[in-house]
Amino acid sequence: MEEWLEEMNPSELLGAMKRTVEQLAAFNQIAKALTSTLEVGEVLELVMEKVSELLQPESWSLLLEGPDGELYFEICVGPAAERLKSMKIPPGEGIAWSVFRAGKGRLVGDVRDDPDFSPRFDEQSDFQTQALIAVPLMLRGRALGVIELVNKKGAAPFDRDDLRAVTAIADYAAIAIENARNFRKVQELTLSDEHTGLYNSRFLISTLERETERAQRFARPVSVLFLDIDEFKQVNDTRGHLVGSAVLKALGKVLLDAVRSVDSVCRYGGDEFAVLLLETHLERARVVAERIRHAVAGHEFVIEGQPVRVTVSVGYAAFPEHGKTARELLRAADTAMYAAKAAGRNAVHGATAA
Repeated sequence: MEEWLEEMNPSELLGAMKRTVEQLAAFNQIAKALTSTLEVGEVLELVMEKVSELLQPESWSLLLEGPDGELYFEICVGPAAERLKSMKIPPGEGIAWSVFRAGKGRLVGDVRDDPDFSPRFDEQSDFQTQALIAVPLMLRGRALGVIELVNKKGAAPFDRDDLRAVTAIADYAAIAIENARNFRKVQELTLSDEHTGLYNSRFLISTLERETERAQRFARPVSVLFLDIDEFKQVNDTRGHLVGSAVLKALGKVLLDAVRSVDSVCRYGGDEFAVLLLETHLERARVVAERIRHAVAGHEFVIEGQPVRVTVSVGYAAFPEHGKTARELLRAADTAMYAAKAAGRNAVHGATAA
């Protein structure tokens, strides 16, 4: 180290010291972000912002591995960002993928000399890649994604010091991603029903509160269904609680198949379920309620080799006709559900206007 310092002239030494101070400041800010939030988006935005400030690339991106094994652009900044965001990197293509697979960062001075370079992205984004740094996001020996910097601004090209700096920052990013994912798993456990795998009442109330606030602010519709299994006590009494539990789980799957992916199916408690319908007006809520009733009544529930007949009574309520808060809507839908039971069960009933 001392010999290296002696070989540098004063201006070079000052520049190296300034660069070291800037890197330490960036690392300190990133470390603070890691302890201040578990929102992965916030941390990654800050991480990549510091990368940009330190190294001044023309374009930079953070890619993560998707469920299909491809790399997708989680963050992308630069002239070609809008076109790149929708693109994915399949296994085996490009320098980023080779870095992801090898688990080792690369400094490429001229991509035209690199056999792994794929010109497809330049061709489709009308951008010209000249040099780049690609570093994997490594955690316990496994790659989560890749940070890629393209074309350093100014006369000086990317160098080994830049590669080392990005590698250190990538370690922070990998920790942030892992912490956020673990936190999300814990949240899912506290917001889901252990038996059916559906959301629970805690999730329903908190989400409905948020959606009713949004509905009031932007004048958007939201509806809720409340349903109860008809004569479920008789199933438990005559077939046993194990059969009753199996019915609850099977019913949850039928409900999920009967609604959109953006809607939320929740087990409210016992044999009561609720469905949160986003962007759904009153009349559409009635249609969905009828669809659910038909789907349940027409489904062949076979538990332990024996058929079990299951029907439900469904009540529905909509914002703002039947309430302007989560509690008001749930109460209205619940009351309507009891009206459906009083009408003979296996029925649908709308709430009374507030």
